[in-house]
Amino acid sequence: MLKLSAIPAFEDNYIWTLANADGQAIVVDPGDAAPVFAAINDGLRPVAILLTHHHPDHIGGAEGLLRSFDVPCFAPADPRITCATHRVGDSDRFSIPELGLQFATIEVHGHTRSHIAFIGNGMVFCGDTLFSLGCGRMFEGTPGQMLASLDRLKSLPPETQVCCGHEYTLANGVFASVIEPDNVALQDRLRDVRALRDAGQASVPSSIASEIACNPFLRVDMPSVRTAIERHLGEPCADRVQVFTALRLWKDGFRA
Repeated sequence: MLKLSAIPAFEDNYIWTLANADGQAIVVDPGDAAPVFAAINDGLRPVAILLTHHHPDHIGGAEGLLRSFDVPCFAPADPRITCATHRVGDSDRFSIPELGLQFATIEVHGHTRSHIAFIGNGMVFCGDTLFSLGCGRMFEGTPGQMLASLDRLKSLPPETQVCCGHEYTLANGVFASVIEPDNVALQDRLRDVRALRDAGQASVPSSIASEIACNPFLRVDMPSVRTAIERHLGEPCADRVQVFTALRLWKDGFRA
């Protein structure tokens, strides 16, 4: 039985680990080495590092860990990630023999031009592309690219656990409630999230099924989302990419 853990880092990052009973574990997006070394002191034994994209809050601790542990580091083909030992891209597969796992990678560009996601063991480690009840900002990609990436993630099996890089769910949920105030599934999700956060627990992982039911960025084809966007714009949208673009811009400037 493998144990999934979200190690808090910085103000709202999560470093994901997936470990067996002996503590052997993959470490995903270690932006800070210190909390990982604290887990190592408690028995964690890294066997591989997985990096979704080049931003410092996701890779900043990787080199320090690799100086202490001679393990593979899987990352996208991006020269800004200098510590990678294995470059992976769309439809690549690799094994973690210590855990008896195989992962597949897909390219999910938009947040950055080289962002990837790792899929395996019923989980997707999606970095900053898909968040619970939200999605990442587009620092390097286009709205069309980001929407296509979200469509790819949306097509995963509904029970897939969504392991994203930040604790943004409550803030995302406030915005989502403006878009779809009558979405019962969304309000149920927010009640659960508030209870988790009040108890000091992470609100993630969520599931693909839950995100499809609640996350407006996966619901741009729903009449309720399109109507909200067109009302906000004061004009009709030509297509789903325009709906998504306007939704993301609205979220960028949103203040609760």
